[in-house]
Amino acid sequence: MTQFNPVDHPHRRYNPLTGQWILVSPHRAKRPWQGAQETPAKQVLPAHDPDCFLCAGNVRVTGDKNPDYTGTYVFTNDFAALMSDTPDAPESNDPLMRCQSRARYQPGDLLFTGSQ
Repeated sequence: MTQFNPVDHPHRRYNPLTGQWILVSPHRAKRPWQGAQETPAKQVLPAHDPDCFLCAGNVRVTGDKNPDYTGTYVFTNDFAALMSDTPDAPESNDPLMRCQSRARYQPGDLLFTGSQ
């Protein structure tokens, strides 16, 4: 198994001021950004975008090819907040920097309906 790295793996960090644990998911910052702010174009857009990672028949950011779906299709979330294969974090006795890698689960699904 891979060695735990707090820059790459989801984990919980302890806040000694509040006594609470918070979730940190640094790997989500690596997902591609497609949310640029643009002025809407006054043109007819195609029904299929060849650069869309979720459109039917296109290649996903992971390299997998989407099926040629025509209705609602359920995708596995490529950038889920938690990962099922997170390695164990090393134990620390530091009262200010406490970290746990117990934040694991089976990644959920993302629902994309496309244009119909």
